[in-house]
Amino acid sequence: MAKNKNIFLIGLMGAGKTTIGRQIASELSLEFFDSDHEIEDRTGVTITHIFDIEGENGFRKRETAMLDELTEQKGIVLATGGGAILKPENRQFLMSRGTTIYLYANIDTLLERTSKDRNRPLLQTEDPQAKLEELLEIRDPLYRETADIIIDTGKDSVRLALKEILKKLQEF
Repeated sequence: MAKNKNIFLIGLMGAGKTTIGRQIASELSLEFFDSDHEIEDRTGVTITHIFDIEGENGFRKRETAMLDELTEQKGIVLATGGGAILKPENRQFLMSRGTTIYLYANIDTLLERTSKDRNRPLLQTEDPQAKLEELLEIRDPLYRETADIIIDTGKDSVRLALKEILKKLQEF
């Protein structure tokens, strides 16, 4: 894989984008970014706070600007926010500027991984499982449309998922 080639990770919250992204970057000696963390670093507030003040639409505008900027770089691994693929321009950035990997996990796995995390504004509801099911129903077709590679991260350890990703990247 060329050094200037980008790898973008998409998928629902809890699928392992940040955890696996850091591992891919380390393995391939690439720089790692998490778009949500970049937004928080630059604004000085949490994503939850942005949602509270600006609503989801305000956050999505910030996310699009951040994705445009980050995907223009070369030789990076980028973990995107789970809803990044909702906007057509974001999907275009991802598809045209690097290799996009959809990290998929089933609802039970996602629920287990996100259950104690209070920094997930969309899951601050009485029924997080129903919300995850709703999000997956809406987003799964968009993830699949955008992805070059699809990896199930719910069945294996991070190490095995990483091994599968690296193998598929070599074949790509």
